[in-house]
Amino acid sequence: MKKQGKLIVFSAPSGSGKTTIVKNLLTRDLGLEFSISAASRKPREGEVNGKDYYFLSPEDFKNKADNGEFLEWEEVYTDNYYGTLKSEVERIWEKGNTVVFDIDVIGGLNIKKQFSNNTLAVFVKPPSVEELRVRLEGRGTETAEKIEMRLAKAEEEISYSKDFDYVLINDNLEVAQNEASELIVKFIEK
Repeated sequence: MKKQGKLIVFSAPSGSGKTTIVKNLLTRDLGLEFSISAASRKPREGEVNGKDYYFLSPEDFKNKADNGEFLEWEEVYTDNYYGTLKSEVERIWEKGNTVVFDIDVIGGLNIKKQFSNNTLAVFVKPPSVEELRVRLEGRGTETAEKIEMRLAKAEEEISYSKDFDYVLINDNLEVAQNEASELIVKFIEK
């Protein structure tokens, strides 16, 4: 890794609102740029390679991991890999921007460990697991079995929230977005 800038990590259980919060932050004039993660899963409807994710086959993903091309990566579900390419972070730093991650909990903590002084790690927490269920069901994109799997994972992920710099409870989206923006401004200015 060359020049080191600042990193903002947003992690949360699926359905907590982290992606919505991150998308809102990117519309504000904060000098942020989204780190596009690599994923070995198939694109969901409307997702674009190189915009939402860098979609790789599981084989390509493993080869890049073996070659040390990832800052962090993990197998989130069986044969379902997610990670951050070093080249993506370097690309953003070269432009003088702050890197923003919308990333799973373990990946977020791995980045925080590697760049502890330059990283603000924010855990977005749903008001409750029941509210999380309502949000996931409301998406209408997943089977009941997949939702149960995500809820079980969510409870495990929430147990890691204490390891983050800040826990942002998303019970009011507008308030959470403004709170996140204020956190980032303070972090970038220090």
